[in-house]
Amino acid sequence: QVQLVESGGGLVQAGDSLRLSCAASGRTSRSYTTGWFRQAPGKEREFVAAISWSGSGTYYADSVKGRFTISRDNAKNTVYLSMNTLKPEDTDVYYCAARMGQTILRISEISAYDYWGQGTQVTVSS
Repeated sequence: QVQLVESGGGLVQAGDSLRLSCAASGRTSRSYTTGWFRQAPGKEREFVAAISWSGSGTYYADSVKGRFTISRDNAKNTVYLSMNTLKPEDTDVYYCAARMGQTILRISEISAYDYWGQGTQVTVSS
């Protein structure tokens, strides 16, 4: 089992930056790929970004490419999502997810992930 806890969300203005953190605990000695997803009320959860275990592979949704950066520090069992030039349409609950192993197949699919955090709210005002 892996437990995930997100932090770093908040209320910001358009154009501001935020950095989300996803701290993992439990069976973190095994390799795992980590992704970030987001969801607004009444909408489907959508892929935002993902990073391979080694950190050498990063993947982004088109809507955030060039503005968001995903990174990880395996020594701290933490994955980060740095969000720049935030827009009101980035307002969502952001979830971190982990899938055991090092495969990058289906990396943007919700069903590919084994563990999920509780989410952190990001609100961007115009």
